[in-house]
Amino acid sequence: MNSLDNPERSRRASPNIGRPKDSFGGVEIFMSKPRSKIVNMHLPASLINSLSNLPGFSPEPFQRIHESGEQVTSVRFNPHKSISKSPDLSISKHIPWSSQGYYLNERPIFTLDPLFHAGCYYVQEASSMFLEQAIKQTVNLSQPLKILDLCASPGGKSTLIQSLINEESLLVSNEVIKNRVNVLQENLTKWGGKNVIVTNNDAKDFARLENYFDVIVIDAPCSGSGLFRKDPDAVSEWSPQNVELCSQRQKRILADVYPALKREGVLIYSTCSYSVEEDEEILDWMKEKFEVRGLKFEIDPEWGIVESISDKSNLYGYRFYPDKVRGEGFFIAALQKLDGDEFTVHSKRSVINRASKNELAIVKEWIRSEGNILIIKHEQEAIAIPAALEGEIPILQKNLYLKQAGISIGKFTAKELVPGHALAMSNLASLGIASISLNRDSALQYLRKADVLIDVGQKGWVLVEYNGINLGWIKNLGNRINNYYPKDWRILMR
Repeated sequence: MNSLDNPERSRRASPNIGRPKDSFGGVEIFMSKPRSKIVNMHLPASLINSLSNLPGFSPEPFQRIHESGEQVTSVRFNPHKSISKSPDLSISKHIPWSSQGYYLNERPIFTLDPLFHAGCYYVQEASSMFLEQAIKQTVNLSQPLKILDLCASPGGKSTLIQSLINEESLLVSNEVIKNRVNVLQENLTKWGGKNVIVTNNDAKDFARLENYFDVIVIDAPCSGSGLFRKDPDAVSEWSPQNVELCSQRQKRILADVYPALKREGVLIYSTCSYSVEEDEEILDWMKEKFEVRGLKFEIDPEWGIVESISDKSNLYGYRFYPDKVRGEGFFIAALQKLDGDEFTVHSKRSVINRASKNELAIVKEWIRSEGNILIIKHEQEAIAIPAALEGEIPILQKNLYLKQAGISIGKFTAKELVPGHALAMSNLASLGIASISLNRDSALQYLRKADVLIDVGQKGWVLVEYNGINLGWIKNLGNRINNYYPKDWRILMR
C-alpha cells in the first residue's frame, strides 16, 4: 500500500472484480498526481437519461465538469494528534460540513510526507466527509455508542467515526475481503484509537448480534458513477445491468445486517452512485421490507447539496453533484429502526484474560497512567482497551472473527516486552520513553525500513519522532541500530 499515496477508496463494485459470490466490497482508487484534462470522457447516454428528472440534476454543467479534468484533493486531520497541518500540505479552505476537513490547493506526493504515515491526517474525498453531519444530527455523541462500519476498508469513514465518538464508545470496523482488511488494520493503527475493533466478516455474520448496535454505517459497493472524474476507467465498466447487480447486492447486505441494529438505532446508507436504483429505490425497498422511518438532515443551502425524496415512501436522501459541490458524486441517507428490542446475551459470557500482576508491572513502564484502561493478554501480546469495553470483547469474540482489538502495547518475551508499533501510533506511550527527532530525509529513510545514521546516545528502545509526532521504534544495541518499522508498511518510493 505505501508505495501508493492515497488510502481513499471507492465502493465501486465491478462485475469484473473477482470476489466470492455472496461477498461485498469495492476496489481502491489510487492517484499519485492530478490527471490531465480529460477531453474524451463521454458519459453513458443511458446514465444521463436516467438522471434527467431527478431534483438538482443539470445535464450540461454535469457533463462539463466531467470533461474539464478538474481534480479536487482534500484531507481530514486527526484530532487526537497534536498537529493541525503538515508542511507538505497547501491548505485552500475548510470543508464546511466537516470539522477537520480541508481542501488542498494542489496534490502533494503523500507517500513522501512522514506525517501522513504517522496518522496525522487521512486523504479523503470531501463529499464522503458529510458522514460527520449524518452522525452528529442523528445520535447523541455524548453517550456510549456501539457503531458498526460494515464496508470499512481502507478506513476513511472508520477514522472519521473514531474521531467523533467518546472513549466509552465502541467502533467495530469490518471488511469482508481478506486482502483488504490488512489495509484497514494499517490505517486504523496509524489513527491511534483504542476503542476500535477490526473484524473480517460477511454481513450475515452480524445477525448473530441481534439488536446490538446503536448505529450501522453502510458505504455500500455500487456501480461507481459518482467517481467517474477520479476513475475514468469506470465509465467503460458502467452499464444498467451492473447497476441492477449492485442494487441486488446492496439489498442482500442490508437484509443480512439489519437484525444487528437495535430498536431506535440509526442506519446510515451511502453510495458513490447517481443511479436511483442504488439510492432512493433502496430506501423505498427498506421501508417496504422493514419497520423504519426516514431521518432528515439540516443542510446549509450554500453547501450545494441536493435534498431528494423517494417516490414511494417519501424518505429523505441527499445527493452530491460535482457541478454543485466541491467534491465527487455521493448519496447518503439515514433511517431509524422502529422494531426490534434491546440486546440480550443468550449464553454465559466468557471472561477475557487479564494481564497478571507481574505483567502489569512491566507494561506500566511503557504507558501513561490512565485509570480507564484495561490491559488484557492474548497469547503473548499485551493489549490496552478502554475499561468500559471489557464486557464487549467476549461477546464479539464469540460471534465474529476479530482481526485486531484496542492498542497492542507489545509482546512479552523471556527477557523483555517488545513494544508494538500500535503503541507508538497511539497517545498511550509513556512520556518517560527515550525519543529522538529526525529530519525529513532521515524520517523517510526510517519509513523505508532502511539504516538510519543518527547518534542516539541512549541504548535500548527509542521512539522515533518527526515534527514532534511518533513514527515508530528503533533499538540501539550500541554497535548498531535496528529499525523496527513494520516491514509490510515500508514505503518504496524514492
